[in-house]
Amino acid sequence: MIPDRFRWILDPALPPIQLAELFSEARHSLCLVGGSVRDAFLGRQSPDFDFTTDARPGEIRGLVAGWADAVFEVGAAFGTIGARKGDHDIEITTFRQEIYRDDSRKPEVTFSDDIETDLSRRDFTVNAMAFELPSLALVDPYGGSADLVAGILRTPLAPEISFGDDPLRMMRMYRFQAQFGFTPDAAVETAASEMAGRLDIVSAERIRDELNKLIVAPHVDLGLEGLVRSGLADHFIPELPALAMEQDPVHRHKDVLAHTIAVVATASPDLTLRLAALMHDIGKPATRNINSDGVAFHHHEVVGARMTRTRMAALQYPKRLISDVSRLVFLHLRPHTLEMGWTDSAVRRYVRDAGPLLERLNELVRCDVTTANRRRAQVIQRRIDELEARIDHLAEQEELAAIRPPIDGHDVMRILDIPPGPRVGEVMDMLLEKRLDDGPYPVDEAELLVREWGETHP
Repeated sequence: MIPDRFRWILDPALPPIQLAELFSEARHSLCLVGGSVRDAFLGRQSPDFDFTTDARPGEIRGLVAGWADAVFEVGAAFGTIGARKGDHDIEITTFRQEIYRDDSRKPEVTFSDDIETDLSRRDFTVNAMAFELPSLALVDPYGGSADLVAGILRTPLAPEISFGDDPLRMMRMYRFQAQFGFTPDAAVETAASEMAGRLDIVSAERIRDELNKLIVAPHVDLGLEGLVRSGLADHFIPELPALAMEQDPVHRHKDVLAHTIAVVATASPDLTLRLAALMHDIGKPATRNINSDGVAFHHHEVVGARMTRTRMAALQYPKRLISDVSRLVFLHLRPHTLEMGWTDSAVRRYVRDAGPLLERLNELVRCDVTTANRRRAQVIQRRIDELEARIDHLAEQEELAAIRPPIDGHDVMRILDIPPGPRVGEVMDMLLEKRLDDGPYPVDEAELLVREWGETHP
């Protein structure tokens, strides 16, 4: 009898049954496998499907060509044919095993003829289960369903073999811990620590994509702690473990690594915000200074923003995201520099500098308060409340979303009878400073300021 939570897979409107008929007519087996099966056990209906079959890539391509809306052959060399059917993304892979060369980022792929051999080369037992189609008979030779119930991450074969096949699986182990709260067993953690250096052969893009999934996961703190504990973080984001600085025995300061992980876990699961939380204090080790007054990290936000750009570029992040994250790191101390209150000018400059990142910046500043001193935490949170209230109040009186002078560069060139060039930019900067300091002012006042500037700057 088929459990109710699996019955949706047999819906004739969905790809599993449609593909099962195609492959059966061609005398090929087809199994639903991997994350799709795991999610079904967890009571989730996955919109995307992974299948495995005894058919070879060329045969798969021929079978799905007339059925799918689109066919993708990017992974054909590795036995995988991708397809799109309606709202569903599909991957169909020939039974296989894959082994990385010691010096190569690309796997050598050999095909297998049975499902159990294919499942043995999967990353973890919870992903090494399959449903035969259309019968929906469970194939679970490595105890994945039991591990799923227990919340344990094990590898089907020895972890040294699994991680040797694809070193990224070591990082994926902690991503699954972050996503599902699973606990790696002792053997896989030991193997990850011993084989961490193998991560160096994995491309920056694959590491980046794995980090992105981990960083927005519900249990991100567990995942990050695992990456640091295993030594994996040393090989793609060494700035993170570097935050576990030796504390001065006299002028003690909080554990920056633990603080950083807490900030990330507190932040909303937005990729830009959580990456900024991850990076916000990476400039501290380089700027730490211990003196008679205690421990200080002067200008760590400046150094941290520069380090953020370098690290994210190395991980092949898009330029726009690099710019946004480094901007948040650079600005995250700004609210703390104005403890005596927010003038209109200060509010305008803060809004102007934050731009479209304003809400994320305010949340980052709030999450950055992890002090155990309740009174100090309340003071800081109240200060941020006051800042947001000042922003709202000023926004009711003037346009804050796009702060600009009442005239533009063309007006400046007309009034001063000058061509485009640096002088126009200087005048516009002067007019903008006036706008930031005093708020909105009329066009005639701006024109008068331009003429006065022209008289003093012939």
